[in-house]
Amino acid sequence: MSYEKVSQAKQLVVGTKQTVKAIKAGDIQQVVIAKDADYKVVSKLLQASKDMNVEVLYVDSMKKLGKACGIDVAAATVGIMK
Repeated sequence: MSYEKVSQAKQLVVGTKQTVKAIKAGDIQQVVIAKDADYKVVSKLLQASKDMNVEVLYVDSMKKLGKACGIDVAAATVGIMK
């Protein structure tokens, strides 16, 4: 499951803006997006992932994704670094 992948990753980028920057820099191997995130928030990330050929995984909950990252707030997106 993707939550386990996130919690076991050595380096993460949390948040949409930071993840988009890291994708454009070529530092991200996979992106995890919460299905309950607002499409307006993740649309740029989806486009950047498509443009840079980055695999996109989905999870059900922003709250659980934040917890898997080790933060106390919900996370719409997380980038797993190379």
